[in-house]
Amino acid sequence: MERREEQSGAAGAGAASALDFTVENVEKALHQLYYDPNIENKNLAQKWLMQAQVSPQAWHFSWQLLQPDKVPEIQYFGASALHIKISRYWSDIPTDQYESLKAQLFTQITRFASGSKIVLTRLCVALASLALSMMPDAWPCAVADMVRLFQAEDSPVDGQGRCLALLELLTVLPEEFQTSRLPQYRKGLVRTSLAVECGAVFPLLEQLLQQPSSPSCVRQKVLKCFSSWVQLEVPLQDCEALIQAAFAALQDSELFDSSVEAIVNAISQPDAQRYVNTLLKLIPLVLGLQEQLRQAVQNGDMETSHGICRIAVALGENHSRALLDQVEHWQSFLALVNMIMFCTGIPGHYPVNETTSSLTLTFWYTLQDDILSFEAEKQAVYQQVYRPVYFQLVDVLLHKAQFPSDEEYGFWSSDEKEQFRIYRVDISDTLMYVYEMLGAELLSNLYDKLGRLLTSSEEPYSWQHTEALLYGFQSIAETIDVNYSDVVPGLIGLIPRISISNVQLADTVMFTIGALSEWLADHPVMINSVLPLVLHALGNPELSVSSVSTLKKICRECKYDLPPYAANIVAVSQDVLMKQIHKTSQCMWLMQALGFLLSALQVEEILKNLHSLISPYIQQLEKLAEEIPNPSNKLAIVHILGLLSNLFTTLDISHHDDDHEGPELRKLPVPQGPNPVVVVLQQVFQLIQKVLSKWLNDAQVVEAVCAIFEKSVKTLLDDFAPMVPQLCEMLGRMYSTIPQASALDLTRQLVHIFAHEPAHFPPIEALFLLVTSVTLTLFQQGPRDHPDIVDSFMQLLAQALKRKPDLFLCERLDVKAVFQCAVLALKFPEAPTVKASCGFFTELLPRCGEVESVGKVVQEDGRMLLIAVLEAIGGQASRSLMDCFADILFTLNKHCFSLLSMWIKEALQPPGFPSARLSPEQKDTFSQQILRERVNKRRVKEMVKEFTLLCRGLHGTDYTADY
Repeated sequence: MERREEQSGAAGAGAASALDFTVENVEKALHQLYYDPNIENKNLAQKWLMQAQVSPQAWHFSWQLLQPDKVPEIQYFGASALHIKISRYWSDIPTDQYESLKAQLFTQITRFASGSKIVLTRLCVALASLALSMMPDAWPCAVADMVRLFQAEDSPVDGQGRCLALLELLTVLPEEFQTSRLPQYRKGLVRTSLAVECGAVFPLLEQLLQQPSSPSCVRQKVLKCFSSWVQLEVPLQDCEALIQAAFAALQDSELFDSSVEAIVNAISQPDAQRYVNTLLKLIPLVLGLQEQLRQAVQNGDMETSHGICRIAVALGENHSRALLDQVEHWQSFLALVNMIMFCTGIPGHYPVNETTSSLTLTFWYTLQDDILSFEAEKQAVYQQVYRPVYFQLVDVLLHKAQFPSDEEYGFWSSDEKEQFRIYRVDISDTLMYVYEMLGAELLSNLYDKLGRLLTSSEEPYSWQHTEALLYGFQSIAETIDVNYSDVVPGLIGLIPRISISNVQLADTVMFTIGALSEWLADHPVMINSVLPLVLHALGNPELSVSSVSTLKKICRECKYDLPPYAANIVAVSQDVLMKQIHKTSQCMWLMQALGFLLSALQVEEILKNLHSLISPYIQQLEKLAEEIPNPSNKLAIVHILGLLSNLFTTLDISHHDDDHEGPELRKLPVPQGPNPVVVVLQQVFQLIQKVLSKWLNDAQVVEAVCAIFEKSVKTLLDDFAPMVPQLCEMLGRMYSTIPQASALDLTRQLVHIFAHEPAHFPPIEALFLLVTSVTLTLFQQGPRDHPDIVDSFMQLLAQALKRKPDLFLCERLDVKAVFQCAVLALKFPEAPTVKASCGFFTELLPRCGEVESVGKVVQEDGRMLLIAVLEAIGGQASRSLMDCFADILFTLNKHCFSLLSMWIKEALQPPGFPSARLSPEQKDTFSQQILRERVNKRRVKEMVKEFTLLCRGLHGTDYTADY
């Protein structure tokens, strides 16, 4: 116990002084990191060790930690510290010490060749880093030297140990290059140098791989080393012999995985397509694996079949264009395509008995794209060859998409079911794509198969087979316009003949009907053959998503043909809503469906249906309004308010957004009197106010109330007019009691739609002034806790300036206070709030000339705005927001040029502002650039990005790469 406290003290003291980086202290801290049960002590030790690694003393203690009497954990830390020093602090090393450092590392690697493998790897990484920093000038033949040194006979280490150490060093060298922090120009030089050095590596690797006496561990390492080097984009023809050797090694089960990795990496290099002759030599090698593949599939050896499939797909997918171009070799490429088809159709259910077929799907996209990209003549030839292949592919994919037996499916885990669902979506996408190649014939093909299946009396068909064919049809109909297809009427006729005994099949039947809803709108006579199926399915909770979304599609697309069925649809929907069969989101969709449906009825019919539909909920809401607030009745209130707002979202009796054309449109008489939605809203207005009065503190309830009006305003537009005065009054009361963002968002909608109409201006102006004064008070009390309110407030102000700048003319509006609050909002940490504030200023500044109060406040306080913008650019705001601040500078320059030219010089005068990293010249250049650019907003954005990087000390670093 005493010993542990003593260690803890040592590391603790070390951490405190941060200077005592001695061998003893490092060892104590490592002991603490590995063995101390106290997590705080571990963290303290780790922090201290990270400082130790980068300290100047690391050069001294690292070598001592590598002593043979130390344990591997300590040696590993020593090797890691060396790597960090070499890779990150190379410039600290004097040139005259390069050679001794190199010699020491070689000595240590030779020592560890028969020691700890993890320490050996770290030392190899350190030497690799050293080599990359010295190449090509200070160490021109680095790789050749490494090979020579390790092949020297006078070494104390046995030949195999030396060989493995050399292979480890050669393997980590390209890996270290990929992750190194070399500057861009050095990277190019070193890459060229490494490409030349390849000549010293590959012959050695070939020799070791083909030598019968090479032990398995050496050959394994050779394959890994080859895999590492090909990622440097070595010319494919230089890899030929090694690739062939790797193909031979696939027969050895111990080397199989490493061989696959090496072959796939070599084939997949972007540059490989230039070496067509080598690619043509690879096809027979891949085709030669077919027997091994068949055996693996037969024996259920998933790993082998997966590996061989990866190789075939890598060749086909990366090089289909280059190989198709070799027309005289079309048969060998077709054989490769057929091998990939075998992999797509590999027996078993994905992902339980096979995981290979999914690897092939992208290949089919690529092949099709390449065929369709040829000029007409060549394309015609390949279409002839490959159309039958793609028809076969459709059969294979639909077979793979089939569900297993109910019994088997019952044993699948939820994760396996989810993976299978995603796999089917991928198949669906592929089928949709294949339609481009096969066209209408594909639909006829599916329809014929389904027809034969459903009408054949010989053998009973499985539901899985029917479901898969329908799924194929639905995949295409969902995204492709099938309105001109001559097989759809037949399909609609077949659907009622399907005996639905199973949830998955029923779901697909629903989704297929949904996918055909646009076709039904053009052929209304067929609605009656499928609508009863959909209404029947609504009562089944297991078909909730598919039945409700299908009904919604039908009601949206076919609403003008549904009046004869309306009573029935409303009755069934009401019934399932009352029985609470569906989850909340499906209830909301169902209400949207009913909104579409009612939109096409006569006004009195709409009112009658609305009354029967909404009455039960209104009664429920009246009861809830009387109760003392508690969590369960809150849920019920939010649910009912949600149902109403979803109904009002789609209930639209105007024709302004209908795209029906032609004389056959049954024009409804223009409804007289108020809009049905307004009638209902006026009836329930008092009740909603009563609910609100009890729940004003609850953001969710307030949001749900606002949503009803917001959705109604958006849908009804001018028809909502009669409600404006009372809604403005209610919003004012709500917001004065407890300010909430949703009330501001609704106010913004009202301003957007009604503020420019003289009749509605007085109530809207009163509401605007009220919410502004309440929000300004909130700013005085401290707005930091309400970024959402500030965000919505800024958006409201911007909307007011856009739609009705007169709102800023009122004497009761304190424009100065609004301006100052918006400047404050620019400094919020929340990005959306800052964006909204910038949006406000870009609307406000152009009004300088036309609105006197705005001109006055910009004159008085504009400098304060500019300073806030410069602070943000100087590093106080996220770099992702720079475009928004650039917009403000651009607008200031365009509309307040004389003021800006005076302010910007003054503002940038103080040393260290907006960043201590800037020179006076850089600031001067920036202000001149900004003042010069009054036309091109994009240029101003580029200037600001450049300037913010200078301010943050990031200019010219790796961090700017993604900028």
